[in-house]
Amino acid sequence: MKEKLFQEFEEVSARQWKQKIQVDLKGEDYNEKLIYKSLDGIHVKPFYHKDDVSKAVPTPSPKNWDICERIYVASVEISNKNARNALEKGAEALWFIIPDEKTEISELFKDLELNFRILISLEFLSAEYVEKLRHFFRGKSSKIVIQTDIIGNLARTGNWFYNLKQDHVILDDIVKNSGDFKSVISVDSALYQNAGATIPQQLAYALAHANEYLNRYAENGNFRHSEDLQVQFIVASGSNYFFEIAKIKALRWLYSTLAKEYNIADNCHILALPSKRNKTLYDYNVNMLRTTTESMSAVLGGADTVYNLPYDAIFHKNNEFGDRIARNQLLVMKNEAYLDKVSNAAEGAYYIESITRQFAEMALDIFKEIEKNGGFLKQLKEGIIQRKIKESAEAEQEQFDNGKLVLIGTNTFENPEDKMLDDLELYPFLKKNPRKTLIQPILERRLSEKMEQEKLEQEKAEK
Repeated sequence: MKEKLFQEFEEVSARQWKQKIQVDLKGEDYNEKLIYKSLDGIHVKPFYHKDDVSKAVPTPSPKNWDICERIYVASVEISNKNARNALEKGAEALWFIIPDEKTEISELFKDLELNFRILISLEFLSAEYVEKLRHFFRGKSSKIVIQTDIIGNLARTGNWFYNLKQDHVILDDIVKNSGDFKSVISVDSALYQNAGATIPQQLAYALAHANEYLNRYAENGNFRHSEDLQVQFIVASGSNYFFEIAKIKALRWLYSTLAKEYNIADNCHILALPSKRNKTLYDYNVNMLRTTTESMSAVLGGADTVYNLPYDAIFHKNNEFGDRIARNQLLVMKNEAYLDKVSNAAEGAYYIESITRQFAEMALDIFKEIEKNGGFLKQLKEGIIQRKIKESAEAEQEQFDNGKLVLIGTNTFENPEDKMLDDLELYPFLKKNPRKTLIQPILERRLSEKMEQEKLEQEKAEK
C-alpha cells in the first residue's frame, strides 16, 4: 500500500499555532508585538491558515499578459520609428498618447503589422477623430483600446473637456460607434494611487467611477451586445508587494460583481504600471528595484497589460536607455522568470486570499456609501473624494517624514555626495499653475518631493 506523504503529521489548527506563538513571546502582547496595522486598514497577522479563508476569491487571471511600451506622439515620424523599434526589441503592446487632432493616423502606424494590442489615449475629446481611428483599423486588428475618460479628466484637471453636457454627448457618440474596438471606456484609477489614496479607496473610487458610465449607458440603452462591452482600468502598483497583488485581484472581483448587475460581460481589461508616488530623484537607481517588484505585483495580480515606468522618468525626458531597461525588466520576468507560464499563480495563498477579500469588502462599503450619497460625480463636485484622498495622503506623508515609511537613499542611507541639480531635464515636482477650475483637482504628489526640494536648494547654495 502506497503511503501518503506527511500522513504521520497531525493537522494543526490556527488556534494551536497562535497559542504556540504566545508561549514563545514570553509575556509580550501578541497584538502589539506581531500585528502590523497598515494605513490601508488591514491588520496583518504573523501567520495565515486555511481557517482564514472560507473559500477562494473568484478572480481568474488572463491566460497571458502583454509587455507594453508607452509613446508620446510629439512627432509622428519619430513616434512611428520608436514604435517599430519597441516591437523589434520585445514589446507586445503599444500605448500611444496623442495630444493633437491633427496627428495623421496612417503616418503614425505606417509599416506596422497591426496584430498586437494598441492602446490609444487622446488628450482631447473628439468623436470625429475616434471615427477616423475606427475606419483606419477596421479589419486590421481586434485589439484596439481607446482610452476615453471624461470623468477622469475632470478629476485630474478640475474641468471638463468642454462642459458636462457636451462631454457626455460626445462620449455617447463614441460609445454608439465602438463596435470595432475592444473598449472605448477607460477608468484611470492610477490617479487616486498617485495622489495618496489607500487601497480600499482606490478600489472603491475605481468602481464608483466606472459605475457612473455603466449607469448612464444602461439608462440610455447604449450598451452594445453584452459580450462585446469591456471597461479598461488603469491601475498603479505601489510598493507593498502582496497588497498590490491582492488589489488587482479584488478589482476584478468587484467589477465582475458590478457588471453582472447590468447584465454585461463581467471581464475587464487591466493596464497596470508602477506608481510614481514612491519614486525618488536622489539615488534614482533604486527606482529600478521598486518598479521590478511593482511590475511583478501587477503580473501576479492578473493584469492584462503591463507598462513599466523607466527608472528616470520623473526627471529625464523619454530616452532610449531608460525605455530599454524598463522593457528588459519585463522581458526577464516573462522569458527568464517564466511569469507567463502559470495563470492565476497567487491563487490559494492564504495570506493573499485573506487580504483580497478584506480589501474587496472594505472597498464595497465605501462604494455603497458613495452611491447612497448621490454617486461618484456628485461627491467629486462637492470635494468629498478630494478631501478623503488628502487625509490618506497626509497620513502616509507623516510616516515618510518621521522615518516609519522608508525610501532607501532618500530618507534612509542617503548618499551626501549625490548631486542632481545639473541632471534635471524635467520638473520633477507638483506644478502649481493658478487657473480657474470647476472643482478642486486631484493632485499627484510624490512622497519625497519636499525633502528633494530642500536638497536641491542646498546644492544651489553650495555652488
